[in-house]
Amino acid sequence: MSTLFTKIIEGEIPGRFVWKDDDVTAFLTIAPITDGHVMVVPRREVAHWVDLDPDLLGKVMAVAQRIARVQEKEFSARRIGVLMEGYEIPHVHVHIWPTQSAADFDVHKVDHNPEPAKLDENADRLRRALRDAGHAAYVPD
Repeated sequence: MSTLFTKIIEGEIPGRFVWKDDDVTAFLTIAPITDGHVMVVPRREVAHWVDLDPDLLGKVMAVAQRIARVQEKEFSARRIGVLMEGYEIPHVHVHIWPTQSAADFDVHKVDHNPEPAKLDENADRLRRALRDAGHAAYVPD
């Protein structure tokens, strides 16, 4: 049975993608902690990060790092939060989000009803910034 993330990756469910390559995708979450909150997800369904092939885990984290560098600049972040938990969806995913202080690490403060136009704007900002940073080959239209 496909996970929710596989359905997003395969286009069965819409997603606001900012990165796509043969192994890893990244898209905005629909429940952000802060503006620009992205999930980096391997295409391969693996429930727990400790079960990922080390090379794929390294690639997931390398993509997360590339996007995080862009998030820092684009959202004037002091730090980029990172979290892997996987309790709700059994498919490895790395949350990365712009932060200004430790208060931005409270996962109970997610916005469960963000404005779709704001999510679209944040996705557009990240795609443009990733292209400007030299990653155009991986940034979808």
